[in-house]
Amino acid sequence: MSNIDLVLASGSPRRREMLESMGVIFSVHVTDTDESRNAGEAPEDLVTRLARDKAKAAHTDLAKDGVAILAADTIVVQGDFVYGKPKDFEHAQQIWHGLSGNKHQVMTAVCLFHDSRASVKLGITEVEFGRITLEQMERYWLTGEPLDKAGAYAIQGYASAWVKAIHGSYSNVVGLPLREVNELLVTIDRNWL
Repeated sequence: MSNIDLVLASGSPRRREMLESMGVIFSVHVTDTDESRNAGEAPEDLVTRLARDKAKAAHTDLAKDGVAILAADTIVVQGDFVYGKPKDFEHAQQIWHGLSGNKHQVMTAVCLFHDSRASVKLGITEVEFGRITLEQMERYWLTGEPLDKAGAYAIQGYASAWVKAIHGSYSNVVGLPLREVNELLVTIDRNWL
């Protein structure tokens, strides 16, 4: 096992749980990164840039040798439209109306920053929702679950009842594509499998 310290640059409890489920030992450092989309920026470019920016910000904050930073960012996409985190109930309703009875993609970029080099992997999963009623939207909002989630839903929570089909990595939709993480961690001898 490598003697490189691994730092997860994320405050997400879901990402921490998933990384722990892989048997990985790490510490956590949360960064504050601007998540605005640049004009004309493709969704894939946005999510990979944000993951890279979060990793570099954590590296700058920590300013230590022998540390590898793992950062991730997740977005929900339909065509070229990116659904972020909901600002309020009305915004969440707009998102859910777009997702209701339709397919969308969940993209999670993972960046490993080590030795002044950023390596990025992108997970893409297609999710299809059944129809969502207004009553379901109202009840779901009251759970508090959609507040800090891209696309205003958590696939591992109440919104799992809306999922008609999923094509690709489930862990990617939760927010950390474990296969891609494993491929990155093997480069610093920190992978579990």
